[in-house]
Amino acid sequence: MIEPNDYSISTDKNKLDITVIHTFLANSYWAKDIPLDIVKRTIENSLCFGVYHHNKQVGYARVISDYTTFAYLGDVFIIEEHRGKGLSKMLMQYILDYPQLQGLRSFYLRTRDAHGLYTQFGFSPILKPENAMEIKHENFYSQPRP
Repeated sequence: MIEPNDYSISTDKNKLDITVIHTFLANSYWAKDIPLDIVKRTIENSLCFGVYHHNKQVGYARVISDYTTFAYLGDVFIIEEHRGKGLSKMLMQYILDYPQLQGLRSFYLRTRDAHGLYTQFGFSPILKPENAMEIKHENFYSQPRP
């Protein structure tokens, strides 16, 4: 499990290791082949949470929000060699306790394989999926861009 003082979480964007974030996301199922410039723009326009082991980045998540009614959690990861230590739970609790994210009416996320983690924090399937709509471009970053 997590040893005190070994891991920390910060929202300081200056501490983020863009290479770690880009490398992980570009190989993920949800952002396969994402270009570096897009990763940089997502960071600029999101509330970012870095997870650090002795100041080396080992995890990440970002939240898109109006800080009043709505938030979307995305790009959550812990690099493989640091998994199994409770870091994803620590990160989720930190995000949900974050002062600017209190009192929201809706908090959303999408996941293919981490339902067990997120249900522990109150997330559940959309109650009325028939009311939800999206524009989704599959394999978006693998396609030629204009």
